[in-house]
Amino acid sequence: MSSSLNWHIARRCVGLIAPGLQAPEAPAAVIPSTTRRKLLVALAAAPSAAWAVSDPLAGLQRWGQGEYRRFGFLIYDAALWAAADPTQWPLALRLTYRRSIAGSVIAEASVREMRALGAPETALPRWGNWMQLIFPDVRPGDQILGVFRESGVRFLFNGREIGVLDDAEFARYFAGIWLDPRTSAPDLRAALLRRKEGGA
Repeated sequence: MSSSLNWHIARRCVGLIAPGLQAPEAPAAVIPSTTRRKLLVALAAAPSAAWAVSDPLAGLQRWGQGEYRRFGFLIYDAALWAAADPTQWPLALRLTYRRSIAGSVIAEASVREMRALGAPETALPRWGNWMQLIFPDVRPGDQILGVFRESGVRFLFNGREIGVLDDAEFARYFAGIWLDPRTSAPDLRAALLRRKEGGA
């Protein structure tokens, strides 16, 4: 790792841990814009105290589950966890993929679905870039879990956190891909909102 990149990381950490402490002077070298953007996105997505819970499903109960198919092919299984009302925060949605899909394709499809629900065009490029950075390529059996709160959303990939975004509007439109009455997959929505016996 270059000395310039080390300085930017150190300066950011000093600002987070000890705001009053003077950070070291910047070296002459400059971080490439692409590297700097990825670093800043990663730092911005660092988990906050609001998400510091070991079990992402704590306090939630199992609701419904269903399949998403495209042209007859099974793409993923979906399962929903929520409290008393599965249309209100907090909730969690887990997708278990049954086909190999590139992370960029997942991000692009998410943007299309959010646009169809009326998401603001001014925000979609920013949201799309963020999803391109965090969503990995998936293979059959891989799982992506989205945990939704009033403040935003936390994503985990096979149990490992990959991103946190404190943006309530993003969380609402992203969850709406499956839960909004205008979803493109109404049968899956109905299955998710059907309470699982026992709630386990």
